[in-house]
Amino acid sequence: MEKTLGLHILADLYGVDFEKIDHVEDVRALLEGAVKYAGLSKLSSHFHQFHPHGATGVILLEESHISIHTWPEHGYAAIDVYTCGGKEKTFKAMEYILKVLKPKRVDEKVAERGVVPVNEATTNIEKIELETV
Repeated sequence: MEKTLGLHILADLYGVDFEKIDHVEDVRALLEGAVKYAGLSKLSSHFHQFHPHGATGVILLEESHISIHTWPEHGYAAIDVYTCGGKEKTFKAMEYILKVLKPKRVDEKVAERGVVPVNEATTNIEKIELETV
């Protein structure tokens, strides 16, 4: 038996509206919104405005991280969402980003990270037999 420690989504978004990814304030709001929407736990963040165009940013999560790097002049954004502790939150964060940015095309790679064996004999689960009433 195996379990996966984390899920990593790498997404290339094409055909994104220039105004949605040019300013660091909008990029920050996007990632902060994705964190909130997915129920993730933010630890810290760092964002930077490029000149003349584009922004980059990362939010460090208890669950791992979420990041973006943009080229608005090409309508392109590179997104990275990596979380542990449940695949649902990873997909929800990406769902939010796609709803907000509305790209015309998405190239996405999804990777299960840290596939480790689970030894059922050493798993600390107590079996309880219920009495019939």
